[in-house]
Amino acid sequence: MAPHHVHGLVLKENAPEIRDLGRVPYAEALSLQRSLVDERADGRRGDIVLVCEHEPVITVGRRGPGGGTFRPPRGIAVVEVERGGEATYHGPGQAVVYPIVLLPEGRRDLHAFLRGLEEATIETLAGFGVAGERVAGKTGVWIAGGGKKVASIGVAVRRWVTYHGVALNVAADLSGFAGFAPCGLPPEIMANVGPSLPRGIGRSEVAARLAAAVARRVASG
Repeated sequence: MAPHHVHGLVLKENAPEIRDLGRVPYAEALSLQRSLVDERADGRRGDIVLVCEHEPVITVGRRGPGGGTFRPPRGIAVVEVERGGEATYHGPGQAVVYPIVLLPEGRRDLHAFLRGLEEATIETLAGFGVAGERVAGKTGVWIAGGGKKVASIGVAVRRWVTYHGVALNVAADLSGFAGFAPCGLPPEIMANVGPSLPRGIGRSEVAARLAAAVARRVASG
């Protein structure tokens, strides 16, 4: 199989399949992830990267909702999930990427996997002329020098197959983060990257490039 192209990025021939789900309810995407994890662990399929956006939902990871008040906006469902981390918001205008990847022996390090997802996100932003950065001691991606977080990252693993992943705010309704501490941080720290992007670049192109960057990163180890 020859290398293939996604929005100008060349993927290795061993890169995961990329599947765009469009806008999909969170529960449906979570059920699909769990099914794909079992298929991958059983050797019935290869690695796959899902890309989508969700209707408004707040997900709560294994560390719970975090410190302080937890009063998310009325009308937004709250779902407890297996991923690491605390609570965060998903909604329209986000580029969400879920890598379903079997970690081979020698690469079974979830901290390294998280750093790889951060690097893929920073690489994606750089491709649009936007500088992103990590913040020491925290997971996710911030706009360099601005103190604003644009990407939340959390993963789970079962039978050494990863799931959950990256949510990059492109043009999201940031009021969805109000009333709780997203990833343990003040809600006002959350921002969209959209205003920093070149004119004409929207969520779909950002999502496609992020999915491709993640696929290249997990394929390369």
